[in-house]
Amino acid sequence: MSPWTGRIDPEANSERWHQKIQPLTEAAPSGCALLGFESDAGVARNKGRTGAVQGPAAMRQALAPLAWHRHAPAYDAGNIRCEDDALESAQQQLADRVAELLEAGHLPIVMGGGHEVAFGSWSGLAQYLHPQGEPAPHIGIINFDAHFDLRDPSHVHSSGTPFAQIAHECAQRHWPFKYACLGVSRAANTQALFNRAAQLDVLVREDRDFQPEQMSDIRRDLKSFIDACDHLYLTLDLDVLPAAEAPGVSAPAARGVSLSLIEPLIDLIRDSGKLRLADIAELNPQHDIDNRTARAAARVIFQLALER
Repeated sequence: MSPWTGRIDPEANSERWHQKIQPLTEAAPSGCALLGFESDAGVARNKGRTGAVQGPAAMRQALAPLAWHRHAPAYDAGNIRCEDDALESAQQQLADRVAELLEAGHLPIVMGGGHEVAFGSWSGLAQYLHPQGEPAPHIGIINFDAHFDLRDPSHVHSSGTPFAQIAHECAQRHWPFKYACLGVSRAANTQALFNRAAQLDVLVREDRDFQPEQMSDIRRDLKSFIDACDHLYLTLDLDVLPAAEAPGVSAPAARGVSLSLIEPLIDLIRDSGKLRLADIAELNPQHDIDNRTARAAARVIFQLALER
């Protein structure tokens, strides 16, 4: 709990996250549970800028001083750490822990780490849902990201392959693969990746589509996607944000989508009643400026944890 420090105001009703968050215990009442995934292996395999292993600690430090507005509790569930290149083992550990948190009634919010976190997160949700008696659950994956992360995983598993791995798992299980990728940069994705997204019937909205006058159409399309799902898994790669908002990532965006446009969509997802799991990926404190990226990540967690 050492990162959870900050100022304490003397007025009543002035608590901050560092005063309210608790270490997770086995008998804890349901709440949101923050779980770190300390991993650089997927980014390294993807030839990116390493440093995301330090992301969970930076997110905790940025979240600690934010004002507390929750009614239900919040917990720190510790970290899963990927040692050296043992990515597949770490992803399985993450899946097991996510399934345990879901079984206990918590909303897991996983703090990455590279975007290889996504395969571990989704696997945990699938692991939890499988014994629930749903033969083919409609899990909607909503990814705010500059990249599809649909690269061919037959050569190597990395931060660029998680959703292709999930698509393969869904095919093996005879589950529908329902994927929305919002904020995609055409300049950062090859035509082969756009073709693969089309083959998989991915809901795609490019970064250039995110204009104020088009947000009602994007919101409508996202709501239709949500309506067709039983469960939602939200994942946000911080490189979807403009480099000025999120310089501390493996691949800063030349254009990106502002958090001010993304945040209302996060609210829509959170308030749908279908959100089971969320994660935030690719915070690289080594390349951050004035903690901008860490603060953006903390703001996303803060927003996810707000209750309506």
